[in-house]
Amino acid sequence: MATKRIGDEPAYVLHRYDWSESSLILEVFTRKYGRVALVARGAKKPSSSFRPILLPLQPLHIAFGGDAEIRTLKSAEWQGGHVMPTGDALLSGYYLNELLMRLMARDDPHPVLFDAYAATVQLIAAQSADTLQIALRAFELRLLRDIGLLPLLDVETATLAPVSADTRYVLVPEAGLRQAHDDDRVSLPGDQWQALQQALGDEALFSDTVRACIPGFSELKTQLRSLLHYHCGVKVLKTRQMMMDLQAF
Repeated sequence: MATKRIGDEPAYVLHRYDWSESSLILEVFTRKYGRVALVARGAKKPSSSFRPILLPLQPLHIAFGGDAEIRTLKSAEWQGGHVMPTGDALLSGYYLNELLMRLMARDDPHPVLFDAYAATVQLIAAQSADTLQIALRAFELRLLRDIGLLPLLDVETATLAPVSADTRYVLVPEAGLRQAHDDDRVSLPGDQWQALQQALGDEALFSDTVRACIPGFSELKTQLRSLLHYHCGVKVLKTRQMMMDLQAF
């Protein structure tokens, strides 16, 4: 990246680390530059203008500069629009951030994925349980597609034969999309996989992806969870484990 100062860049804070007694290291998701690491000097001081706004799930416009691996945050302005989510909605937002931290390389721009993330955060802030689950599935699909980890959903992965509308298929981490077996717990008919593939096309809007996730979204959830865990290299994501722990009380 050029050493010039980058200004007025849409961004969200994904994670923050203590760097010193007064400063923070931030992992931010920006629209034009992808995931970027920044140092926010003095951000922990009570008098810092950064202190009240460098929060997750809040839309920001930032300026930063430098050519090292960790650049320097110059300014940040909150763009408003919604209050901080709470409860399950907040954990869902943290879940999105964990996926991006685990799967997205630094300095790899994905502006369409950024827009999908912003739309998902807005839906999360609305705190409608049904809408939330569908939006999460849509974002998972967009993320996997944009970083090259999602096979085509309108053909069988092993043979590249087009899926049949009335045949059921299952998405598995090791084999991609294949015809469902009798012992598969979840699957979706071919016409739903075809609709999902169409809703992930270059001209499709994120709202198209959300709508395509509505039929059979619970079956889709199970299959996407396995695929995400496989590519993240974990059995359970930290945020999901936190959700399960809270539900156990």
